[in-house]
Amino acid sequence: MIDNPLVSIALCTYNGARFLREQLNSIVAQSYPNVEVIVVDDRSTDDTMSILEEYASRYPMFKLYRNEQNLGFTKNFEKAIGLCTGELIALCDQDDIWHPDKISMQVAAMGDNLLVYHDSEFVHQDGSPIGKKMSDLLNLYSGSEPEVFLFFNCVSGHAILMKRALVSAALPLPKGHFHDWWLAYVATNLGSILALPQSLVKYRQHDKSDTNILKLTRDKDNYSFSSVEKMQRELNWLLQCASFPQNRHPKFIKAFYDAYSKRMDSYMNFKLTMLMYQKSKAIFYMRKKSRLSKLNYIYKQVWGAKIKALFGNKDKSHG
Repeated sequence: MIDNPLVSIALCTYNGARFLREQLNSIVAQSYPNVEVIVVDDRSTDDTMSILEEYASRYPMFKLYRNEQNLGFTKNFEKAIGLCTGELIALCDQDDIWHPDKISMQVAAMGDNLLVYHDSEFVHQDGSPIGKKMSDLLNLYSGSEPEVFLFFNCVSGHAILMKRALVSAALPLPKGHFHDWWLAYVATNLGSILALPQSLVKYRQHDKSDTNILKLTRDKDNYSFSSVEKMQRELNWLLQCASFPQNRHPKFIKAFYDAYSKRMDSYMNFKLTMLMYQKSKAIFYMRKKSRLSKLNYIYKQVWGAKIKALFGNKDKSHG
């Protein structure tokens, strides 16, 4: 890799005026010397555009675009990534605060990896510390085992720096799935990913966040799925994983999808439970849970969609 390759920062905005200046100031303050900032606004109706225009007029590194119609979170990121011209691409949310050496440290660590990410510090709406980091909740994974990402994810979009080679394989981003999760899965199939232990982003938690890691209070109607709906979402994700043409372990991934498919049409099915138990070390790598808790999760996979529908219970988790 050449010295100081161009890093494109893909920043997507939508009605983010409240916290946007702090994020933009932290981008401007980056110590890395060769950056372009690709900003795509998804038809904001607040002061977001006027703030972006102000920064674009002051800093030539900013290239500002506005969608003709609202694309939604994932498609907007896909568009922003497509507009990036750098050899390396960083993803950026509109409401966080970056450490000044974030990009410099990630570029220095990239090496032969396809993707480098890092730990993050959770902060309140006002930017004050919550007292927790991402690594307090999850084990951050480094390596090249895609099965680690079949059921769980530890890679946050705001922490990603990736090579362009990953982008060409991962686009288009799959509809209905988290883009950061997909990028991590693709990267571990094609090469390796690396987790840095440093917290390089202050990750703001509030009721408008796109993820709900700390289980903040939200509108229950918008974030409530029945157990059967949640199972269908998981099945769709496994189909997406199994359909990736460059899978490192295609037969193994397909076996998981087939087992989950049978679970959707049965009262009880032991195949998925057996597969998860056989690969439990990889599948549960990032879960900071007791062995008993992990076994309990595995055994729950015995119950099929028909019995879930029969009892009609709810799952309040997001995703």
